[in-house]
Amino acid sequence: MLHGRASRLAICSYENSRYRTRFWPGRKYEDRAERIALAKMLPPTGKRLCEIGAGFGRLADEYAGYDCVVLLDYSVSLLREAAERLENDPRFIFVAADLYDLPFADSALDSVVTVRVLHHVVNLPLAFAQIARVLRPRGAYVTEFAKKRHLKARLRRWLTRRGPDLDNLEPHEFVRLNFDFHPRQVVQALGSAGFRLKEERAVSTFRVAALKRLVPSWLLAWADGLLQRPLAGRDLTPSIFLSTESGKPGDAQLNRMLWRCLTCGSTDFEASGEGLVCRACGRIYPILEDIIDFR
Repeated sequence: MLHGRASRLAICSYENSRYRTRFWPGRKYEDRAERIALAKMLPPTGKRLCEIGAGFGRLADEYAGYDCVVLLDYSVSLLREAAERLENDPRFIFVAADLYDLPFADSALDSVVTVRVLHHVVNLPLAFAQIARVLRPRGAYVTEFAKKRHLKARLRRWLTRRGPDLDNLEPHEFVRLNFDFHPRQVVQALGSAGFRLKEERAVSTFRVAALKRLVPSWLLAWADGLLQRPLAGRDLTPSIFLSTESGKPGDAQLNRMLWRCLTCGSTDFEASGEGLVCRACGRIYPILEDIIDFR
């Protein structure tokens, strides 16, 4: 379902979807391979991390070294699944919010993660600008995107003369709000937002249905992990992970304030029985079933 007010870009919402039970069964290999890349690229410890597009909290176990972890998604129903699974871990905060209008104070986060999210982002510069704002100087941003130029796409183009122009830097929208990106466009957009590229990993080399049926997922993922760095930049795999660092100037000190009011920009909040209240303008952000709604 698509959402969006006049002042917002359209959002691909997974509200009330069966994403965990319908999409992920049969994808143990992809899950393992993505965890390998994330573990290698993400700083192991920190004070505050936010995973944007966290859904049902699939990757939450990878953030054990962080004091505070915000799982952010537009879908309340998916966040509810995450909250139920992680209810006994006080480090986790569950937030329903819009990637294009993040409810965090400037430099409020040490690290940000987006995995299987850029696939649905219609405006990369705006999304990256928001992430750059909320990351402290020299903070870490690890992201993943679906690559337009990969081996199967190139073979399909060569054999059938169909499909997108793989040399064109513009994203290919193959289904409404589902995008494959040219790597150069993503890297350029990150650079324009002030991020410095540190490492690239090519992921899901063996995403072939017949191969996944024949070979155990752990073995495919192990081989994938060995090849992720050697295959980076070779236009073979459908998924790319990038590790970047915020290059904005200033002290790397984390902002002690976490929230930012979407109405007035204030960072002065108090908790009440109704939710989080902005002291400056009085706007209330409700909390229901442990989920703070900033939408």
